[in-house]
Amino acid sequence: MALADGGHLEAGGKRLEYQWFGPGPDAAPTLVFLHEGLGCAALWRDFPRRVVEATGCGALVYSRAGYGSSDPVDVPRPLRYMHIEGLEVVPAVLDAAGIREAVLVGHSDGASISVINAGGLADPRVRAIALLAPHVFNEEMCVASIREARVAYETTNLRERMARYHGDNVDCAFWGWNRAWLDPEFMHWNIEEYLPAINVPVLAIQGRQDEYGSKLQIEAIERQVPAPVRTVWLDDCRHSPHKDQADTTLEALSGFIAETASTGRAPSATESFTR
Repeated sequence: MALADGGHLEAGGKRLEYQWFGPGPDAAPTLVFLHEGLGCAALWRDFPRRVVEATGCGALVYSRAGYGSSDPVDVPRPLRYMHIEGLEVVPAVLDAAGIREAVLVGHSDGASISVINAGGLADPRVRAIALLAPHVFNEEMCVASIREARVAYETTNLRERMARYHGDNVDCAFWGWNRAWLDPEFMHWNIEEYLPAINVPVLAIQGRQDEYGSKLQIEAIERQVPAPVRTVWLDDCRHSPHKDQADTTLEALSGFIAETASTGRAPSATESFTR
């Protein structure tokens, strides 16, 4: 049974808010959008709809538990929260939505969850992954930016702005992410073990001015993933390629999806765009 255009689905024992765009899973592949550590379905804005219009695919955009209008979670989160999402929740979401063929489109934490899913499960429904500003290990520059976010949450109107999207989940969303990444043990967080097991095409997009991750993240993916990897570097772009360079990111993602849909493989290539 096809999902409605929006509402809540149940996965991993939680009610998760979602939006659906485009054709259903019986008519076309589905792009599954996995948001960043402070994101939710609504914060993707119009980007999923634009990708649907460009590709003809369907799209499922959902808020993880503790975000948006999804069910809350207990804080502090376990330091393996991204492993739980990738190995347990994502397949449950695909089940609940009746998705037969998926491309995971992950941003930041969502990209890490995509890596864990693709490398940890080899789910035959997942045909490719697109990683926007991915993390595969922690870096001091990331921790420094997350410390700055904590100061902003405590001293500026950041909490108020986030509450417009997360409602009663706002503290859960922020502190669940912030305290996990700032836990001293999280400096050892590393998911490179999943990279050699990824057997589907990978698109990796990163801004050259990304304040949360260095080029070492992308280089690790290129070096260790045996499947075809296409890398796109964006100038004048920080940690959100789909916002900072929306048109170029859309072009790269749409081309990748078209190629993987027609051939099952994406050519290895490194591209650099200036905007």
